[in-house]
Parts: sequence; C-alpha cells; structure tokens
Amino acid sequence: MRHRLPIALVLTALAAALGTRGVFAQIEGGDRGVAAVDSSNDFEVAGVRVDVSGPNAEAARLAGWREAQRKAYVLLSQRMGAGGGSLPDGTLDSIVSSIVVEDEQIGPTRYVARLGVLFDRGRTAGLLGVSAAVARSSPFLVVPVQWSTGVGTVFEQRTLWQEAWARFRTGSSAIDYVRPTGTGPDSLFLNVGQTQRPDRAWWRTLVDQYGASDVLMPSVQLFRQWPGGPVVGVFEARYGPDHRMLQRFSLRVGSTAGIPALFDAGVKRLDDVYQRALREGYLGLDPGLNPIMPVAETPPEEVSDLLADDPTLAAPTLALTIQYDTPDVVAVNGAEAALRGLPGVSSAATTSLALGGVSSMNVTYAGTPEALRAALEARGWQVIGTGTTLRIRRAAPAPTPSPRVGAAT
Repeated sequence: MRHRLPIALVLTALAAALGTRGVFAQIEGGDRGVAAVDSSNDFEVAGVRVDVSGPNAEAARLAGWREAQRKAYVLLSQRMGAGGGSLPDGTLDSIVSSIVVEDEQIGPTRYVARLGVLFDRGRTAGLLGVSAAVARSSPFLVVPVQWSTGVGTVFEQRTLWQEAWARFRTGSSAIDYVRPTGTGPDSLFLNVGQTQRPDRAWWRTLVDQYGASDVLMPSVQLFRQWPGGPVVGVFEARYGPDHRMLQRFSLRVGSTAGIPALFDAGVKRLDDVYQRALREGYLGLDPGLNPIMPVAETPPEEVSDLLADDPTLAAPTLALTIQYDTPDVVAVNGAEAALRGLPGVSSAATTSLALGGVSSMNVTYAGTPEALRAALEARGWQVIGTGTTLRIRRAAPAPTPSPRVGAAT
C-alpha cells in the first residue's frame, strides 16, 4: 500500500531545511502556470481548410465553420472505417463540441481558414458504429524539460515547451498524461535536478501527490544558428526515475518565430513514440514506484478444489470490445445471447448501439483472446482483428452445389 505524504508536511520539511522565506518566495514568484487546454476524449480532426463567401464577414465565418464540420465528419468517418458518409447540419451541431481556429483570414465577404473540429466521443461513437470506450495506460506524470544555452528549465519559469504540452490534445492518445500546471509547489518538486535523481522513495511520494503511477520526461534542446535565424530542436523521449531514453530525433524551423510550431510537432511525435513503446511493452511501470503487495497464501489443496469446481478460475479475466452488425434489435439480442452462452464469458453488454450499422459490446472473459476467437469460430462466427478488440459477423453459409447437366437425379 502506498503512503501519500501530504504536501503541507513536505513544505514544512523543505522550509526547515532551506528557510521558510526562500521556499515560499520560490512558490509564489513568477508567472509559471499553464493549464492544459483539453484532456477530454473527443475525436479530433485537425487541418481542415475552408474558403467560403457570404453577405458579410460574420455570415462567411459561420458558413466556413459549418463547411469545416461537414468535411471533418467525412474525414473522421473514413478514418474509423465507417464509409465516409455525411450528416445534416443540425446533427453535426449536436455532436461537435468545439471548433479550433488554427489560422484564419477574415474579409468583408470572404473567410479563409485552417480549422480543427472536436467531436464529442459519446455522441459520435454510436453514429460511427465504434466503441466510445478509450483504452488508456496507467497515469504518467509529465515533466517537460527544456534546454537552451546550457540551462535546463522545467517549472522554475514558464517555457514554450511547457505551453506546447499544455496545448496538446490527448483525446486520441493511449497514454494517460498527468500534466502539472506549474503553479504552487510544482517548481520546488519538479525541477531539472529532480529529473536526474533515481531515488525511488522520493519519486514515489511525488507521483502519488499528482495521482500518477510513473513519470515521463520529454525533453528538448534548442540550437540557434544565428539570432532570429533557423532553430534546430533535439527531442528526447525519456521516462522513469532512471531517466531512460526511448528515442531521440531532430526537427528544424526557419526562424525563432516558428518555435511554437516546432514544439507542437515535437510533442505529437513524442506522443507517437510513447504510444508505440506502450504497445510494444517497453513503457512498463517501474516496480520501485508500484510495489507488488503480498497476498495471503492459499493452501494448495484449496486451490486444487477451486480449480476442479471451475476451471475458468485458472485463466486471467480480460475485458474485450466486440463489434458486430446490428441490422435490427433481434440481431442485438442474438449476438449478446451468443456471447453470454460461451464458457468463460461472465458478462456481455452492448455499450454503443447503431441500428442499421455496427454496434459494440463489452465482454468479460476468463481466458485469452485466442481462446475466445476459437470458441466463436466453432459456433459459426467469422472473427476479424487481434488483441482485445474483435469484429465478428455470421459466416456466410456454404453454397449448395447445383446438379451437373445430364447427371442422374
């Protein structure tokens, strides 16, 4: 069991060691706070370009936003494998949560812009025939380190790197990021010196305070070729108390004015690195930060009795997402009943219903995905996909061979 050390107690200890005045001056001084813009699970479609006209500037802008919604839904539908269909403007208005202005030019009767569109996941998933559930990692505390002219900065002062991580929309990422705002005691606890300390006892106290299980340390080092000229950013995806590195890469921008765009591109690519590391098993939780609790031993004879009564107890319990065709309500009831009838399935309930399309159900199964696939195929289902997300449909019956011409009947 983890023991969470209260912030007030930690501050008291630091004040005693460093002097109360200096500690609280560091906490209160400066403008460091950058709150995360969006941590929702919305579907996002970025970079939608529009060029429309209207009777006036406001009407042209509204028409541009409506056009962006239409284009974005088609792109999202294609991305989700739902065919790229369109929806009426009234329906789009009800599922679009916000419009993000990436760049816009407004004239007296014309509107030219590049926009991002965010769709509410819960409302949109049913229309697309996909699950609204999002599989996320354990929470990771983000400590963004920026190096410039040999000086490293985390939350000691506000940085463009911190702002870039606050701007990043995490809805489509499998990583559960915990992003500190940089206010309060953040500058004391999360600084460059702390990123170099492998002491797991202190790190465990920190990640507990922020509600995380482990730590990520994305860093960037800037190299300016001449004042106002091209800037090269060297990005590193680091993680864990040991400051281990997953990958390093470089990006370049033509002038210092492009540093925010450089950082946005770097954050997106680092997120891809962390997601790939999670899928491939490299981004596991540090056992020093997440100790395994001892469990009471069960006498061997009791274990054997339990397994004899119910063999499924020996298998791990998995949560799977099953997608299936639902032309009508009968198909919904039939698919749920078929899943519940499989050995090892303890629950099967539809979570995203799309009559006339593809619905999703959550299934709890004591066994492996491969075993569930074999059980479904043995009962006449065609199974597509791997892992914990499967697509099933009834296998087409084999055609009845027609008699040959001239054959005896």
